[in-house]
Amino acid sequence: MKTTLHALACLAVAGFGVAMAPAASGNDCPQPRFTGKAPEADYAMRNPLGADTGIDEARRLYLGDGNKISCATCHGAKGDGHGEMADQFDPRPRNFRCAQTVNGIPDGQLFWIIRNGSPGTSMPPHPKLSDRQIWTIVNYLRQLAR
Repeated sequence: MKTTLHALACLAVAGFGVAMAPAASGNDCPQPRFTGKAPEADYAMRNPLGADTGIDEARRLYLGDGNKISCATCHGAKGDGHGEMADQFDPRPRNFRCAQTVNGIPDGQLFWIIRNGSPGTSMPPHPKLSDRQIWTIVNYLRQLAR
């Protein structure tokens, strides 16, 4: 059950990106992947929080409490896509440390993927997160990509 929940949790974050070029050097930056574009109204959303708002809250959400599957379980504590369960997934969880992968993705696309998951990946939907929590996570992902 825990593995299933973890796989679902990773689905929501693993599918970030609309279309990415393949990595030239065999590393995971940028990661090739196609995730469908969010509906236009969602895609056009802008994060209503300041860029540095909620970073501590988001870090706690991302890292989790150790009792449940968290973003870090798949994406790694450093956000590099090398979490303890990452090898179980194809495609691999998203590497948020890769600025080329994260920075070109609109806020609304990131929000939509966290909320709804990413079909064809292990990134699950996260309907229980509040809008504010998701926006803080978007801020945190952008911080990881700096």
